Amino acid sequence: MAIIVGYVPTAEGAAALEGAIEEAKLRKQRLVVVNSSRGESLVDKRFASGSEWESVEHRLADSGVEHELTQLVDSKDAGDQILKLAHELNAELIVIGLRRRTPVGKLLLGSQAQTILLQADCPVLAVKP
Repeated sequence: MAIIVGYVPTAEGAAALEGAIEEAKLRKQRLVVVNSSRGESLVDKRFASGSEWESVEHRLADSGVEHELTQLVDSKDAGDQILKLAHELNAELIVIGLRRRTPVGKLLLGSQAQTILLQADCPVLAVKP
């Protein structure tokens, strides 16, 4: 079993990472950090750069939790990628960061968080910065 955290290089991603580290320590579980992109453009702000990814690695090393870093480029949405990985690893928990959105923004743009919250087979911890 493992704990999966969806990471993006934002305040929400940092909050998710911190929440996931605490849960991994509490539950004594391996933490799998997932950063993904659909690969639709040359620059995807949600895809962690080398220095950002290094910073995540250092934070995890300092935390002492067993961990694995995964960057995925796939045509699927990030939510679908996280759900698939959680199913494959029989995840105990998924941790995601949430940002504030207007009701209209949720309606028009959809939400990866909503996809995960509604379709996950395991508990989901949603945190805010």
